[in-house]
Amino acid sequence: MKIKIIGAGSIGNHLAHAARRLGWAIDLVDIDPAALQRARDEIYPTRYGDWDEEIGLYTSEKAPRGGYDLILVGTPPDSHVSLALDALQEAPKGILIEKPVCTPALESVPELVAEAKSRKCQLFVGYDHVVGAAAERFSALIDEGRIGAAETLDVEFREHWGGIFAAHPWLNGPSDSYLGFWKRGGGAAGEHSHALNLWQHFAHSLGLGRVHSVQAELDYVSGDGLDYDRLCLANLRTDGGLVGRAVQDVVTRPTRKWARLQGSDGFIEWICGHEPGTDAVILSETAGTRIETFSKSRPDDFIRELSHIAAVIADESVESPLAIERGLDTMMVIAAAHRSARERRTVEIDWSQGYSAKALDSLA
Repeated sequence: MKIKIIGAGSIGNHLAHAARRLGWAIDLVDIDPAALQRARDEIYPTRYGDWDEEIGLYTSEKAPRGGYDLILVGTPPDSHVSLALDALQEAPKGILIEKPVCTPALESVPELVAEAKSRKCQLFVGYDHVVGAAAERFSALIDEGRIGAAETLDVEFREHWGGIFAAHPWLNGPSDSYLGFWKRGGGAAGEHSHALNLWQHFAHSLGLGRVHSVQAELDYVSGDGLDYDRLCLANLRTDGGLVGRAVQDVVTRPTRKWARLQGSDGFIEWICGHEPGTDAVILSETAGTRIETFSKSRPDDFIRELSHIAAVIADESVESPLAIERGLDTMMVIAAAHRSARERRTVEIDWSQGYSAKALDSLA
């Protein structure tokens, strides 16, 4: 595989290292020469030991165009759609967009989806947890019907964002990036939207459809040049009747990344970071309770993600939970959550209107 990574920040370095571990050829591109220097001299060697001289470094205006199998967009959310549209002009086989796909305004999303379809380019969104070994085991247990009928599903991604800034020491805080601005795709609803995505993923595993209605409470922080949500509580209902909750915040210490599916005859739990370097799945059923653990490192998340994407590109018949439609389903729920909180009402998603703000306009 020959790939281009747009954005030399934290995620760009994670993806570059994973791609090199897979033996892929990489060009790393950024609009800022200082970001490229920081990747080469600080981020990559600090995390992985040494800079890899096989990685090409280019500023945006000097970067090669065309000839790539995969282009990865690892920039702030408010630039994702425009960069992905530009990347489509290079005719790659696939484009991976970091999460969240875009801003809650959903601008130009229909154009992106239509253009990718016309060019036969597969689009993916970087919700890497859904292709992790623990999440796949969770879905397999659902398929086995071990806990009876599904009664409710809860997913939480509660994590103080100090870890994000520790990985981005060149930022002084949320005001220095999109993170401190929900309209740019930041805040808890956007940055920790893995919870909403996992909730929807497990709902699909249950065969209970897409989210139909959203009732949300968000705790906004405004002033001093900031406007973001530090807490997002979303009550969700699918068109198949599943009711549950997703919780995301940027204040909780220690971190809690957890999911629980309660069934009529037991429950299944997913725990990210159950122990250091280990995820876990807990099955409780009539016969007793069992814990399965899955060893992994942070680089493993991205290696597994890119390996999955390569397999899907090689065989288009493989259904991917990273497909653009799944990522945009999550983006629609993020947008609905903001509207619900600000208008203090339940928001129903009219999927017949496609991925646009119009789909949120009907009153419940």
